[in-house]
Amino acid sequence: MSSTKKPHSILIVGLGSIGERHLRCFQNTGRFSVAGCELNPEIVGRIAERYSCPVFNGLDEALAAQNFDAAVICTLANSHLPIATQCVKRNLHVLIEKPLALTPEGLAEFLELAQANRRIVRVAYTSRSLPLASEVKRRIEAGAIGKVRHAVSVSGQHFPTYRPAYRTIYYRSHETGGGAIQDALTHQLHTMEWLLGPIERVFATAAHQVLPDVEVEDTVNVSAVMAGGALVGFSFNQFQAPNETFLQLNGTLGSLRWEMSRQRLGVFALGDQDWAWTQAAAEELDGAYLRQANAFADELQGSASPLATFEEGWQTMKVNRAVLESARSHLEVRIS
Repeated sequence: MSSTKKPHSILIVGLGSIGERHLRCFQNTGRFSVAGCELNPEIVGRIAERYSCPVFNGLDEALAAQNFDAAVICTLANSHLPIATQCVKRNLHVLIEKPLALTPEGLAEFLELAQANRRIVRVAYTSRSLPLASEVKRRIEAGAIGKVRHAVSVSGQHFPTYRPAYRTIYYRSHETGGGAIQDALTHQLHTMEWLLGPIERVFATAAHQVLPDVEVEDTVNVSAVMAGGALVGFSFNQFQAPNETFLQLNGTLGSLRWEMSRQRLGVFALGDQDWAWTQAAAEELDGAYLRQANAFADELQGSASPLATFEEGWQTMKVNRAVLESARSHLEVRIS
């Protein structure tokens, strides 16, 4: 990467835990001039001191004070679309935290606006920036395991350990993007759609099983049918001791297993006696976010990007809503 190119100016909107991570990672690329904005004055002071960058008291103040090339939107999910609209009207490219939105209202109009202004809009599903992600997709598309007809996604972690503030942040309410489905399972739903194509229909069960001081679901099981006919199961909880995620895809010529937490990929072809593993190098916790930031910079400079498009984020939002509806109604729901 050339150090002679002028850094892009980027505004991180919302500086809670995920916003601070984005700010740190975009700053650490060395390819951006980074600023932030936040309504909480305590956070404003802390971030400005910790990262030695401009931090404004809210979006209006930031946009009035400086011209930016792009913004990362890290606010409550129900505010993503209004803020993205404001930014695109000011000719900023935008990276929007997941989920893209909670309802479809206004999405078509926003897409029309972004296309008319020729603005890049991407959704921050970081699984696509994980080690081995592109290799998993390449092998599936190359037919390494034949046609995938069945898959499982299993994921969980001890939420009080990894996200101790969950009781007081957006997670408490579905209306702000909370609950296990919209907060975390959405990553697994999106990853499977990225690998195999869109989900066509779902049947889900979900419940609040363990997490104290909240009422939203912390445990989810989903049975899904992909548009291509593959049957997929998702199992997810937010209280188990191990922090781990794996996907196994079973095809007509063998199986592929992606262990995200162990950063390794296994293939078991028909006729083999055991898994053949590819191990990725260990990386720090910010690794996927740093690659995501660099990919966004690449795209601003005209290169192709692996990041989730607006349309892909919209599709996964539809699946989120279908899973929530199925869990409430105890009926199968078709994604439309």
